[in-house]
Amino acid sequence: MSLLEEHFREWRGRGHRAFIPYLTYGYPTPEDTPRLLRGLADAGADVIELGVPFSDPLADGPTIQAATWEALQHGATVRGALDLLREMSDELPPVVLFSYLNPILRLGVEEFVRAASEAGAAGLLVTDLPVGADPGLEERLSGGGLDLIRLLAPTTDPGRIDEIAGTASGFVYYISRTGVTGARAELSETLGQEVARLRQRTRLPVAVGFGVSTPEQATRVARIADGVVVGSALIDALGRSEEEFLELAAELADAVHSVREAPAG
Repeated sequence: MSLLEEHFREWRGRGHRAFIPYLTYGYPTPEDTPRLLRGLADAGADVIELGVPFSDPLADGPTIQAATWEALQHGATVRGALDLLREMSDELPPVVLFSYLNPILRLGVEEFVRAASEAGAAGLLVTDLPVGADPGLEERLSGGGLDLIRLLAPTTDPGRIDEIAGTASGFVYYISRTGVTGARAELSETLGQEVARLRQRTRLPVAVGFGVSTPEQATRVARIADGVVVGSALIDALGRSEEEFLELAAELADAVHSVREAPAG
């Protein structure tokens, strides 16, 4: 059992939900990231999703695309993200690296996996590497002890769910709606049913993200899932001020952690 799975198993045993905030490395600048990571840890993050900047982030909406572009303009690199994680991993909860395939290939797959593992990363989420597209590459990415987090969507075929979940480790990331990342005013009315069906097909914890933006939404998702991922709403807040970013992170953490009953389904 991996580190992430152990954490989720312990959390589930005491009715605790995981708050999983996202932060783009290098936004607003690489010098800001250490302080912001510590702020997320202090706010109550259970896992942190650290985005690796890439110039063509097709799975992301305008908020994270803009943050990624600004980070790149300030010199953010894959190596910089890994070096920072190595320096800070003892101060942080488990960190999942959120990346596209291109930056990993540019650095070199084996070098990336080695450096990420040595830096203390717990997992890796590669948004543009579908299960089965390149089994050899998938094996190389998970060969260094990193959990390979898999994405599932409302449009995923049931048979495909089994295939994807069967290759995942750590937890399954369920996209709450179709489309790219971004804060939304409303969540799907059928989200609870969707997550309940997913639970019947995987033993792994289920975290839900894409569109969660308010403490009220976070509470609702926490009632049906093991973890709640929030990205764009936090990056939006950070664009206004660091104080607003940290206040929202604390409010979201409190909302997620306020749910104590067993997840529905």
